[in-house]
Amino acid sequence: MGVRYAALLALAVLATTPGCHGATDTTKGAEASSGTVALTITGSTGAHAFVVEVAKTADEQERGLMFRTDIAQNGGMLFAPYPPDGGPPRAANFWMKNTPSPLDILFIRPDGTIARIAENTVPQSETPIPSGEPVSAVLELRGGRVLDLGIAEGDRVSWPRRPR
Repeated sequence: MGVRYAALLALAVLATTPGCHGATDTTKGAEASSGTVALTITGSTGAHAFVVEVAKTADEQERGLMFRTDIAQNGGMLFAPYPPDGGPPRAANFWMKNTPSPLDILFIRPDGTIARIAENTVPQSETPIPSGEPVSAVLELRGGRVLDLGIAEGDRVSWPRRPR
């Protein structure tokens, strides 16, 4: 929002713990292969526009925003579909391993509403951050943006979705 697992043990955890993975390691100059998408969060404080990278595949979702320190003010990463295999919505657990920047993680229901927000997550932490319910997408924003903009659980997240 990004998705940081250790060896094979992590593979077992992937089914329910797709960590706060990072898109790319900017020290290598790589870009997210899926590109970006315009995204809007609408709630009681109005509509807030973002341009975020999209992590669609399992590999992209595993990397997420790892190693990133250059998250734009109105940027971030969208994990959609979640899970990446396109299966039904399921509970998610993210973590901040190898992520040096605090993030706001928004867990999104199939109807586009925000189920849960984890604000200013702790960089480098391996503590799971649960969605609390089945979700179909996860959004990671620069830490503090949710508070700055007054974004709340129940607000609606929208972006162009392509049929599978």
